[in-house]
Amino acid sequence: MGYYSNKNILVIGGTGTIGRGLIKEIVKQKPNVVRIFSRDEYKQFIMERELEHVAEFRYLIGDVRDYDRVDRAMRDVDVVFNLAAMKHVPACEYNPNEAIKTNVIGMENVIKAAMYNNVESVIFTSSDKAINPPNSYGATKLLAEKLVQAANFNKGNCRTKFVAVRFGNVMGSRGSVIPLFKKQIQESGKITVTDPEMTRFMMTLSQAVKLIMTSPQKAVGGEIFILKMPVIKLQHIAEIVVEETCSKLNINREEVEIQNIGLRAGERRFEELMTVQESELAFDLNNMYAVIPSTYAEIISKFYKEEKRVEVGSYNSHDIEPLTKEEVRKLLKEEGLV
Repeated sequence: MGYYSNKNILVIGGTGTIGRGLIKEIVKQKPNVVRIFSRDEYKQFIMERELEHVAEFRYLIGDVRDYDRVDRAMRDVDVVFNLAAMKHVPACEYNPNEAIKTNVIGMENVIKAAMYNNVESVIFTSSDKAINPPNSYGATKLLAEKLVQAANFNKGNCRTKFVAVRFGNVMGSRGSVIPLFKKQIQESGKITVTDPEMTRFMMTLSQAVKLIMTSPQKAVGGEIFILKMPVIKLQHIAEIVVEETCSKLNINREEVEIQNIGLRAGERRFEELMTVQESELAFDLNNMYAVIPSTYAEIISKFYKEEKRVEVGSYNSHDIEPLTKEEVRKLLKEEGLV
């Protein structure tokens, strides 16, 4: 028996890469039902065909922007995962009003519906781009994090724990550079790299799923959980994908060009996991960090009095030694990505 056994689960944005990985793990613990909520009926159709033997799944069409639909989907639910988001940085930069509707107002709808339905836990998936955000996507994620933390202490008599997890780049997920690079090699014989010196925190799909699933079990409520992740250089990923793809497809490596095109709108060369100010109120939980909101630090910190404090400082990919190229290659091969 696990934390999710015999529970009713709602996964908002459940047809994406992380959502699919999450529900496949949750169903192993024998929940009563897993409701998969998204606005893409085609993805739901494909998913239903692939997983038709799983009796616990229910497919709900709806948009996180629509409070009434979210509320109906949440009836009798115990645990809610909100994975729905506009994630493409340039798209959010050029359409910030749409990013606000999904990433901020959508999160507010989830919070209100969770309080009304007195669910047990709400888990929100955020991003390292929420730290000192230079773009609209990061700003909307930051505000959504603040909504989650505030909700935990504005909930009145409802039992809900509101928790956030902060992701790095998930290798192989939709929008990841790896499948994009492979497609570019096959279609045009070249790949486009925004900046070869760009560094990113990277996590595997299985690590992302584990972080999401364990966070409500560890949480008091109001924390942001951050996985300790390695740093990877974009140039290394580009070179490895070219080398491995050319080898598999019998393409001459010298015929594939790696073209540097410069940073796109809203992008930056490195990412941060935790600010100096956050590190002053954070705890080291071995494989992850727990960041405590400053507004309620005294209340929550007493629950972590046995845990070690993190070293104060900025946790960013620019200051951390990246994995070597061969270490990255090994990691990508272990995940079946090249």
